[in-house]
Amino acid sequence: MKRHLISAEDLSRSDAVLILDTAAELASVAGRPIRKLPTLRGMTVVNLFYEDSTRTRTSFEAAAKRLSADVINFSAKGSSVAKGESLKDTALTLEAMGADAVVIRHGASGAAHRLAGWVSGSVVNAGDGTHEHPTQALLDAFTMRQRLGGGQRGQGLDGLRVTIVGDLLHSRVARSNVLLLAVLGAEVTLVAPPTLMPYAVDTWPCKVSYDLDTELRKTDVVMMLRVQQERMSAAYFPTVREYRRRYGLDAGRMALLPAHAIVMHPGPMNRGVEIAAEVADSPRSTIVAQVSNGVIVRMAVLYLLLGGAGEEA
Repeated sequence: MKRHLISAEDLSRSDAVLILDTAAELASVAGRPIRKLPTLRGMTVVNLFYEDSTRTRTSFEAAAKRLSADVINFSAKGSSVAKGESLKDTALTLEAMGADAVVIRHGASGAAHRLAGWVSGSVVNAGDGTHEHPTQALLDAFTMRQRLGGGQRGQGLDGLRVTIVGDLLHSRVARSNVLLLAVLGAEVTLVAPPTLMPYAVDTWPCKVSYDLDTELRKTDVVMMLRVQQERMSAAYFPTVREYRRRYGLDAGRMALLPAHAIVMHPGPMNRGVEIAAEVADSPRSTIVAQVSNGVIVRMAVLYLLLGGAGEEA
């Protein structure tokens, strides 16, 4: 693997499968009375979060601590950033503290890439603007392989049909998933209103559709995305009710899925908008499993970047 994980595009198929296989091995630790491993003892992992987060920050913190690393949680609120300190100055401060890895979430696309040029430790992108969120894509792929692929070592997701639905325009999760799933051999279809399709989506390794009902009948995985109203500066659809009618997943639509198909959501959810409560809480839903798998997959990423694999330039 490379020294940083900035984009899902950084991962070859062998890299991605290695992370999934390592996560599968680490999953066995989760069932032990003592869940800690000494792998990263003496190392320091900094969670550098410029945006609010619950799942991702907590997940990275738990992952680092289970590998016995020291963890520093840095939040932009209440820090020198609020006084005008730049990302570069913050990076130099972290460098002086001897951070071995920096996990960054930032509102600006490309922030993780810039940070990687300023620190000597590894950088993990935990979400940069509307660009990417590679560890979310990895935990999603791990969950798919666990539920539908048998979880066998060395196995990708060849031939798996995945439909990603919702606010694709503002979604860093969608971009990372498309790139990673294509590398792993899955067939991805994006479904959204025309106004919420990403720019230049025709260059992405996926198909595009505007008919959710048709796609549901032939999918193995349907992944619902949150409508990110906080990132919207215009009206992208007439009303929430209209959006729910055309692109929401309720019990009636779930019945269109093949018997083996699963429902995913990266969270947080807008219940009653993109996904109905009865769907989110159904046996087909993997939403809770995605959260628990997030810790395991991020353990694998930190392990391989800092302790368990040879470094590549």
